[in-house]
Amino acid sequence: MPVQRERGSLRVLTVNIHKGYSFFKRRFVLHELREAVRAVQSDVVFLQEVRGGGEPDERHPGVSQYEFLADSIWKDHAYGRNAVAPRDSYGNAVLSHFPIVKSRNHCLSGPRTMPQRGVLHCVVSHGALPALHLMCVHLGLLERDRQAQIAALREVIDSEVPPGAPLIVAGDFNDWRQRADARLARIGLSEVFRQTQGRHACSFPAAWPLLRLDRIYVRGVASVRPLPMPRHPWSRLSDHAPLAAEVRLGEAA
Repeated sequence: MPVQRERGSLRVLTVNIHKGYSFFKRRFVLHELREAVRAVQSDVVFLQEVRGGGEPDERHPGVSQYEFLADSIWKDHAYGRNAVAPRDSYGNAVLSHFPIVKSRNHCLSGPRTMPQRGVLHCVVSHGALPALHLMCVHLGLLERDRQAQIAALREVIDSEVPPGAPLIVAGDFNDWRQRADARLARIGLSEVFRQTQGRHACSFPAAWPLLRLDRIYVRGVASVRPLPMPRHPWSRLSDHAPLAAEVRLGEAA
């Protein structure tokens, strides 16, 4: 059940789940991941590298990974497929306690970029407050591709999100050179950890985080607060550590 919070406040979590495998694919850990995600008690969950189709097997019979993780906890969910392989597909997903009134997956890659990268845009209803826009993103490994994908992401935001609407953009940016902030700041986005702590959170590799690859960006919100995440059990559940934050909607400060 959703946790009762102050009006206009919500908890968000983002994590690259590595298609349900631990680092180096040593173990299939989707069941453990589900328990860990539940324990955070987030209102909105941003997931990357989620299997969303293909032939069901004994590891998650009859349902996609995002449906398995949502279970009966998050009533609404959306999925954006970015990569297709034989008997398989994977992409980004959003799980939400609040009704998702609209969702669309936008491709951020050129036709020759493999694997394809995308952003899943969801609009959720949050009571009497303005509609909340959520974007779950996974950018490429190569600097040239990332710069083009950030430019495409900015175009999606400019065309799909009203200037005054609350917006959360979260996911795996693979931005180890930390160049995304300057370009996203031009459209009003600020990163939660850098805004409040002076630098991005280390998130990769999960067992001993050194690189600052994952982000939570916001625009049009009243306040943000990063949430500390335990090293265990997360260090053995994926190659990326999760990030979490409390976000209060309302007029931006």
